[in-house]
Amino acid sequence: MNSIISPRISRRDALKLAGAAGLAGTVSLYPGRRSFASADKELQLAVEAKRIVVDSVESNAIAIGGSVPAPTLRWREGEEVVIQVTNRLPEPTSIHWHGLLIQGVMDGAPGFNGYEAIRPGETYTYRFQLRQAGTYWYHSHSGLQEQQGMYGAIIIEPAGREPVRYDRDYVVVLSDHTQENPRTVLRNLKSQEGYYNYGKRTLIDFFRQAERDGFNAALKDRLEWGDMRMDPTDLADVTGYAFLVNGRGPQDNWTGLFEPGERIRLRFINASAMSFFDVRIPDLPMTVIAADGQFVVPVQAHEFRFGVGETYDVIVRPRVDRAFTIMAEPLDRSGYARATLAPRPGMEAEIPPLRPRAILAMSDMNHGAMGMDHGTMDHGASGHGAMGHGAMGHGTMNHGAMGHGSSGGGHGAHAGHAMAAPVPATDGAPPVGWDQAGTLPGEKALSYADLKAFARNADDREPGQEILVRLTGIMERYIWTLNGRKFEQGEPVRVAYGERVRIRYVNETMMAHPMHLHGMFVELENGETDRRPLKHVVIVPPGKEVSVLLTADEPGDWPFHCHLMYHMASGMMTRFIVERPTADASGKGRA
Repeated sequence: MNSIISPRISRRDALKLAGAAGLAGTVSLYPGRRSFASADKELQLAVEAKRIVVDSVESNAIAIGGSVPAPTLRWREGEEVVIQVTNRLPEPTSIHWHGLLIQGVMDGAPGFNGYEAIRPGETYTYRFQLRQAGTYWYHSHSGLQEQQGMYGAIIIEPAGREPVRYDRDYVVVLSDHTQENPRTVLRNLKSQEGYYNYGKRTLIDFFRQAERDGFNAALKDRLEWGDMRMDPTDLADVTGYAFLVNGRGPQDNWTGLFEPGERIRLRFINASAMSFFDVRIPDLPMTVIAADGQFVVPVQAHEFRFGVGETYDVIVRPRVDRAFTIMAEPLDRSGYARATLAPRPGMEAEIPPLRPRAILAMSDMNHGAMGMDHGTMDHGASGHGAMGHGAMGHGTMNHGAMGHGSSGGGHGAHAGHAMAAPVPATDGAPPVGWDQAGTLPGEKALSYADLKAFARNADDREPGQEILVRLTGIMERYIWTLNGRKFEQGEPVRVAYGERVRIRYVNETMMAHPMHLHGMFVELENGETDRRPLKHVVIVPPGKEVSVLLTADEPGDWPFHCHLMYHMASGMMTRFIVERPTADASGKGRA
């Protein structure tokens, strides 16, 4: 948990207290107020601007309950909880309970289900009954506040016996923090295509490719990408982040303690605004037991790709008296988040070097696979590269040579934050393909195909209709859309109460999108027949299709959006309306 600079305590004292809070995982640093511990059915949370310290660097933030991340809320399935949220900001705010099955007006998304943002100085009372168990989180759904620190974990213990045994239980909240004002970040993204892409291919990269593939093949590859006006290095819209674990930077090093031989449950939550991570613990295999709060048949993996908004619960069992590093690498390898599992405080393990950053492949653009009509992508307008960096004075700039590619320097650089240089591939060429994490030989990276629900799906009906959702955008103007329409410009999705539908995502962009539907779980179609994993966020890789099944049994007007915050803010959202039940339909969909 991040330290808060308060006039009542010194920074050193704040760091000491924050250290205690981080180890406990559930205690809020909020001088003069109560701590928010487990089993509370009623609590008060204030939203207010704060200064925080990350790796000795101060910056602005917005805290819930006095800390970043916000206090971990520990509840029990079946409880009714009451949370009074007071807004001490000069602007409206809100709190969305991500993944919880609750009444629409309590969901916390302004403009949906009759919920209105909490105005400055006002207090809003949330009240709902917990209908599920698992790992979830909460965050602002107003403006760009989530990027500034408005997020925290929710742990709901099951009403009955826990199906998994463990000795210790830690929350691991990953996030990305910028010293820039998020409005400035969004303005930069809209002002110049690839504003934060410091890792573009250089002339040296071309010669390496020519040496490996031959001159003609290398030239053909460059010309093809040029014709599309796209850049295969466009993996992340924003870089220069400090990557945090429980509010701590790599130097601050959040640490969880263990006794050798203990079974440790790690509840990973990706609360980032924009960052996918490849998560691993070198020398310590993980057993994945839950995805998005829902138990799955345990599956072993050495690492997993972690989309924004997703959660994974894993069990690890360190048997030796040594420290282990929890390592989370963003896709563009512009830095890392790290934490430590150790038998004693102060111990550290080696921080592994960053693995090579992949570049996109033609297959990520779906070339030749489904006959995608690139004309619909408005390349002429989107102009991946067509905007003419040369015209803007960047055409001859070698960003790699300037050191931006590995250090996160340049626009919005975070001086003082640990940045490790990626290790080049042995042949000097980067891995090709969005899904290439650089998994070590003999190790396994979790894939969606590995997920199998612990219990059979409740509804075995075939879908009555298919809803096509095209993920679209215009990169040059940084406009992100669904089916070519910005939020509130297109028709909402409407389904009848109890209706069984298939949602088919077709990603027509070169970015991956973590798609989030509020209010309901979807069943991911991953090859399982009656144990499809339940998800509230589904990653749709670039140029690929993903489908899910849904039983629309939660009436309301739900947000349906990409969970990359700047994509959502730029239009990639719509309404998903489940019509109110009628007498005839009230029994449908309930198995």
